[in-house]
Amino acid sequence: MTSEINAAATEATEGRGIGVASLEEIADISGLEMLQRLAAGDLPRPPIGATLNFDPETVEHGRVIFAGTPLFDHYNPIGTVHGGWIAAMLDSALGCAVHSTLAAGSAYTTVEIKVNYLRPVTTATGRMRAEGKVIHVGRSFATAEATLTDEAGKLYAHGTTTCAIFPLSRRGG
Repeated sequence: MTSEINAAATEATEGRGIGVASLEEIADISGLEMLQRLAAGDLPRPPIGATLNFDPETVEHGRVIFAGTPLFDHYNPIGTVHGGWIAAMLDSALGCAVHSTLAAGSAYTTVEIKVNYLRPVTTATGRMRAEGKVIHVGRSFATAEATLTDEAGKLYAHGTTTCAIFPLSRRGG
């Protein structure tokens, strides 16, 4: 799996493009620095952001905001944005809020996510923001909470997560 990740990183186009940062690029920097480089365009844009049309907008220690606009491509059969798009926005904000607190050489993975859907999202909703904030970071686990709002601040969904923390060398394996 690690060779696949490194191959994907190599395929990123000039200007960093879409891809995955190599382990060599991120092993010696903190989670906060990695996310700041990602937001600045100094690391490749992850494919999930390109596919689902969202990116990090604000990166601080313990707090990350993703912004994006739902597309018709994200609709479910009943004519609203699929709940998976909402969950992915929240999961990104939640996980990256945790990641922003981690030291160099540490990584995380989501082990649990809870999403409360409050109202439907459509393309008419426009640009949305998922703001994730850390609640607790321990040696092995961390928790965070996030909200999904529109430009006017109306709440559409909120969620919580538990993330496992582990050495970066275990990514993908």
